[in-house]
Amino acid sequence: MDQGVTASRNGALLVVGDVVTDVVARHRGPLAAGTDTAAVIRTLPGGAGANVACWAAHAGCADVRLLGRVGADAAAWHERELVAAGVRPRLVVDPEAATGTVLCLVDTGAAAERTFLTDSGASLRLDSADWSEGLLDGVARLHLSGYLLFTEPSRALAEKALAAARARGVPVSLDPASSGFLVDLGVDRFLAFAEGLDLLLPSRDEACLLTGLPDPADAAAKLSRLVPLVVAKAGADGALVARSGTVLARIPAVPTTPRDTTGAGDAFTGAFLAALLAGATAQEAAERGCGAGAEAVRRVGGRPPHAGTGG
Repeated sequence: MDQGVTASRNGALLVVGDVVTDVVARHRGPLAAGTDTAAVIRTLPGGAGANVACWAAHAGCADVRLLGRVGADAAAWHERELVAAGVRPRLVVDPEAATGTVLCLVDTGAAAERTFLTDSGASLRLDSADWSEGLLDGVARLHLSGYLLFTEPSRALAEKALAAARARGVPVSLDPASSGFLVDLGVDRFLAFAEGLDLLLPSRDEACLLTGLPDPADAAAKLSRLVPLVVAKAGADGALVARSGTVLARIPAVPTTPRDTTGAGDAFTGAFLAALLAGATAQEAAERGCGAGAEAVRRVGGRPPHAGTGG
């Protein structure tokens, strides 16, 4: 099923994925071992799946839905933030686990690179019982966060959602999410799941890891022999669009000065999917994605602005 050129079906985008609390600590220079390092610290809503949904709504998708799992400790806050961002959340409240938390250490130097310490908590305790066929009613595209593949219960949910979407003819996309977790999962297991996808949105490093090829263009081309459309995100180098073993377009990044690169890939993905749903070509959608990525890195945290938030 090749839905990559245009996928305007006047329907909703359903995102299934992680909803977490981000604690963003922005520091300058190396961390000082054994003593204090001055930092600016903020607590913000995050999670790759939730971020993608918010950026899709920000990019103009009128009906964005999100299935995720949170703890009772922060359920009301996360729901309010998602609704304010234009997303229709369906949050399962976990009776045992707390909401997932990610500590984002952001070096405020020129590259604004970040390191994550992750406690997945409730976010990856989604399981197949949380899925229902009705979730696909009115849905024109399903997007899965790659984090779902990294625990057995949430992987079972992802497999169930993928099968249900394919049975209805709904195209499915996935963002691999984490090269570190991909190594733990195993490339072969990931690629076996990816065979059922219509669209794969890896980072440059993830594409190279999944193929064993050092060149991102070669990696994207190889992956597009497995998945009909592959869009490799390359940060300051823009993005690559590949189909059927060939790189069709190289999209330049939008020049900007980064403050925090957290969520830049999620911003790209959300804007890309929104553009596809509006009828854009894959190249046009990638241009929109690069624009959203540039907007994201100018902000602290992984979400777009909405009423009541600052920069």
